[in-house]
Amino acid sequence: MDDLQVFAHQVFEAQPFTRYIGAELASCGPGHAEITLRIVDHLKQQHGFVHGGDALTSEYKINYLRPAKGTHLIARAHAKGKGKRQAVCLCDVVAVGDDGTETLCAIAQGTVVAATS
Repeated sequence: MDDLQVFAHQVFEAQPFTRYIGAELASCGPGHAEITLRIVDHLKQQHGFVHGGDALTSEYKINYLRPAKGTHLIARAHAKGKGKRQAVCLCDVVAVGDDGTETLCAIAQGTVVAATS
């Protein structure tokens, strides 16, 4: 488990975009990860809500349920199907308010494919 966490943190820290937006790998383990993101002005659109983004995957779907606002976001992802070349993951995105209340803002599903050299 420690090797997995060390590896996950190394991969996460090697991603310039995650560092740029201030994302932090809060926890991880076999088949799951939790990433936090502070809501700051440069991540908001003109109405003050967190701007939507995208990911490099072979397939990606997201349902935005309500605007994300509060102090930070938490993305809770779980691998639902894993093989040698791809994984299908589901992710709930919650916004955390000033009082700690979590509000489900989005549900995503993506298929991630292993890179080939």
